Amino acid sequence: MRISVSTVSGKSIGLGLVWVLLLLSSCSNSNSGPGDKRLQGDWKLKEGDTKLKITQKKFAMDSDLQYAEDYFVKGDTIFSSFQGNQPYSKFVIQKLDDHNLKLLSPDSTIMEFTR
Repeated sequence: MRISVSTVSGKSIGLGLVWVLLLLSSCSNSNSGPGDKRLQGDWKLKEGDTKLKITQKKFAMDSDLQYAEDYFVKGDTIFSSFQGNQPYSKFVIQKLDDHNLKLLSPDSTIMEFTR
């Protein structure tokens, strides 16, 4: 009795690994999308008239959603860009709860918002 054993080339193993990595990265939400649902909503600057609106896909400060920027959250940072253009504007989330949002803006200004 003879058992046939097929050999697998290194190229097909490499392609298989690439496919698995692509599948895993497409299933992961940690580096894309809106992040924490508490982030979404209408915010008002504690000291001033600045307003911030964050939807599931858009980030708009003092403007209507027509001119809003696309954004994604990675770790504790919001990366926003107008129509996907780079470089991204980075806003570091220093505090976030149901009623308060504290951001460090790209120009290192701390902005405190409430709902």
